[in-house]
Amino acid sequence: MRIPLWAPSEERKRDANITRFINEINTQHTLHLDSYADLYQWSIENIPDFWAAVWNFAGIKASRPFDQVVDDLEKFPGAKWFPGARLNVAENLLHYRDDQLAFIFKGETQTSKQMAYAELYDSVARLARSLHEAGIGVGDRVVGYMPNLIETVVAMLAATSLGATWSSCATDIGPAAAVERLGQVEPKAMITADGYFYKGKSFDTLGHAAEVARGIPSLKTVIVVPYTRQNPDISQIPNAVHYDEFLSKGSSLEIEFEQLPFDHPLYIMFSSGTTGKPKCMVQGTGVLINHLKELLLHTDLKRSDRIFYITSCSWMMWNWLLSSLAVGATIVLYDGNPNYPDPGAMWKLIEEEKITIFGCSASYIHFLKKENISPGKDYDLSSLREISQTGSPLSEEGFEYIYREIKQDLHFNSISGGTDINGCFAAGSPILPVYSGELQSAALAMKIKSYDEKGNPIVDEQGELVCEAPSPSMPLYFWNDPDGSKYHSAYFDVYPGVWRHGDYVLIHSDTGGVTFYGR
Repeated sequence: MRIPLWAPSEERKRDANITRFINEINTQHTLHLDSYADLYQWSIENIPDFWAAVWNFAGIKASRPFDQVVDDLEKFPGAKWFPGARLNVAENLLHYRDDQLAFIFKGETQTSKQMAYAELYDSVARLARSLHEAGIGVGDRVVGYMPNLIETVVAMLAATSLGATWSSCATDIGPAAAVERLGQVEPKAMITADGYFYKGKSFDTLGHAAEVARGIPSLKTVIVVPYTRQNPDISQIPNAVHYDEFLSKGSSLEIEFEQLPFDHPLYIMFSSGTTGKPKCMVQGTGVLINHLKELLLHTDLKRSDRIFYITSCSWMMWNWLLSSLAVGATIVLYDGNPNYPDPGAMWKLIEEEKITIFGCSASYIHFLKKENISPGKDYDLSSLREISQTGSPLSEEGFEYIYREIKQDLHFNSISGGTDINGCFAAGSPILPVYSGELQSAALAMKIKSYDEKGNPIVDEQGELVCEAPSPSMPLYFWNDPDGSKYHSAYFDVYPGVWRHGDYVLIHSDTGGVTFYGR
């Protein structure tokens, strides 16, 4: 039997959200689940009951309850989730309106900015009023071509509060790539910025914003946020207005959250485009309930946490991170190079802001290891209780580096899934041990298997990752795919009724862990 790198203390297991969740399931269904493995097995055998329990546990707010959890699990793709429900994702993310910090923003060369939950609600209310007056409503698209600023989040919340659909990419993507992505969805409004900072240099993106605005004829309004200077000249950008000028001057505004069906389009996400034109995936409210499952149960996020992920608004981890608002935690946003001015930058940030949950990529960890950085020696990481890692597979040496050079008593939560599901197929658990090179478990209610070349399930040898049952955050459809053929051929053309993800994995029979090998 292999020795784990880390095992949770009895106290940590007792205080974990997932332990409370298991107790609620046991009470509600007269069961005796007493381990993660028990809960996982129950979750894939009782998918509707599981998701109904997550809905209640997460406190999802809806003006009309659902008639049933899912219409037919055999329809894959095509299962309809929570039919009958009426709700608004932005309303769930703006559940708190108090003085606790919603955001701490840190830029590479900028002083930090903070925003409390009450101020966030007020900012969203003002922007939503202005967008409504500019003609934005249910079913319209609003896009961001933005750095990782608080204003990017405010725009997403304002747009989705009105029933508009949000899509975004970062300003470090060139204008042609931005038009290729954002232009597909024919947006009515875009929020952008005058520039960004990277490695201590200021980059002017007004010319790029103008090119993107000219390349998307559907745009009626372009809102420009000043970031690298105070009063940028926006005259070259068609239909442009300064953010502060556009923002409603009203005070104490209440947001009229549009009540929408569960399968109303919330986000349009783009695949990386490494294998052809980026896939254009439309996702609904299933993203919210899936994120809350992952944040509450797999990540053990609590209101008292400060959570930070190195990401930009081009990556689904941005959307994932923002769902932390529904828990009322404090989100740290960073824009710039994570190794500027030196590879200790993020660890200094963790020390200064008392971050409790830190998320990064495998490539970032491999870089630190290669540079012989020892954050545990150089910084006070007493606040840090969890590192989450995704993006690509992390080597066994990478796992060992975390515990040797960063912190010994720490939940290392390696996760893997995809933009396609805006979430995880495999993830961590705060009540399980961590083994080198393994994601701790299959994610709850994700009926994943590893198939051999003949389509037979295998364990303890490398195979192809599949998912044998639907889950709420899978795409509603692909954009401009009226007959569903693009969607079907992307995942279902090899094994009918089974999602084929394209990753190679090994499922360990002894630990229940999953090792990923990439595409």
